[in-house]
Amino acid sequence: MRRGITAMLLAALMVGVAACSSPPEASTAGTASLAGLRRIPGTHMYAMTFTGDYDELAGVPLPPSAKPFGCSLFYATGDPGRSVFARNFDWDPNPALVLHTDPPDGYASVSIVDLFYLGVPAGVDPLTDDDARRRLLGAPLLPFDGMNDRGLVVGMAADESGRAETRPDRPTVGSVRILRLMLDRAATVEEALALIDRFNLDFDGGPPLHYLIADRSGASAVVEFVDGRRVVTRGGPRWHALTNFRLAGSDATTRQADRRYATAQATLTERDGVLNREQAFDVLRAVAQPHTQWSVTYQPHSGVMHVVARQDWSAVHEFTLPMART
Repeated sequence: MRRGITAMLLAALMVGVAACSSPPEASTAGTASLAGLRRIPGTHMYAMTFTGDYDELAGVPLPPSAKPFGCSLFYATGDPGRSVFARNFDWDPNPALVLHTDPPDGYASVSIVDLFYLGVPAGVDPLTDDDARRRLLGAPLLPFDGMNDRGLVVGMAADESGRAETRPDRPTVGSVRILRLMLDRAATVEEALALIDRFNLDFDGGPPLHYLIADRSGASAVVEFVDGRRVVTRGGPRWHALTNFRLAGSDATTRQADRRYATAQATLTERDGVLNREQAFDVLRAVAQPHTQWSVTYQPHSGVMHVVARQDWSAVHEFTLPMART
């Protein structure tokens, strides 16, 4: 496992430090990473490949969150060879980054980062602002969704009812940082679940979260925290969806009362979980909210990722992650 016991002790360094902290110093690898930074044309989003290693358990600036994340996610596996993971990130109008990483002792991945949580607010351009650009060196540590080259895909959404226990025998990581650990270390849903069990999750400074995790075998799981206990809801044979109510223990009435969940459920059920990328975006469009900041599909068999920024559905931006052979 990465960095052994010494690195695990660093997990206690939480990401809830002040946003005014100094940005990381650029190493040679960091300078090379920043040199490749570019804006995705016509969007509030940027793209960058992080070159070299990073300490996945180190602290990073994280301002407090006053409002819950929205978000709608689903995994459609009706066609076993062309499954698709789709997600709307519904939040404030902040700049965002599509990030490729390939750490020397972890899996390569592609993810999306809300740059506000690195101290880069709306209206600040990291291409022209040196301080903002240096802050992007912390981007690998805060993926809000992503896919690795083994076909694991992860995403999160707010769950205001979530309550995670704290055990003194476990190191603590932030509720977003756990996504980085999964992307770097887990190839399957089962490996991701085992990894979560090794840590306490800290929801301070932001809303409690729950997670949709999937892999290219078709397996998926929603992970939630109920009265301190981790509760896993396994995916059905064809699809799995998640919005902002607790899925564990919910009945049909509760699920139908949530417009976004019910809308996604109707299409996924009608199509028996068989959706291509365009059809997945149709569902994301149907459940989008006025504050949807990005919509993304991940295809774990091909490694292709498609992104739409702020509901500009006519402009779909494609990225590819070379997938490892299994």
